[in-house]
Amino acid sequence: MTVIVLANCPTGLRGFLTRWLLEISPGVFLGAPSARVRDILWAEVRQYSGKGRALLAYQTNNEQGFTFESHDHVWHPIDHEGLTLIHRPSLANPTGETRAQNPPPQGWSKAAKRRRFGNR
Repeated sequence: MTVIVLANCPTGLRGFLTRWLLEISPGVFLGAPSARVRDILWAEVRQYSGKGRALLAYQTNNEQGFTFESHDHVWHPIDHEGLTLIHRPSLANPTGETRAQNPPPQGWSKAAKRRRFGNR
């Protein structure tokens, strides 16, 4: 089983993938091509994705039963003691700057006020 997910990619690339895979939702392709065809499709996706992002997940013989690859995505797969995990940046945007944390609002929530004082 092979799954390819595209975001912000040209429509021509989506049309190209429908030759070998079934598009079950916009930008989500599913099928069972051979490993050789899968590698060729992934090379085409990486070449023609433009400014878009792409993810590839497929079955393999490992502890998880699958593996995945990403192209131009903020979240990256990493190997952790034989398991492939997704590393996503925390509190940092793609440019590396940290976001300002919004402090929680002071006082009680509207629900807490209603519970305490009733619906007035």
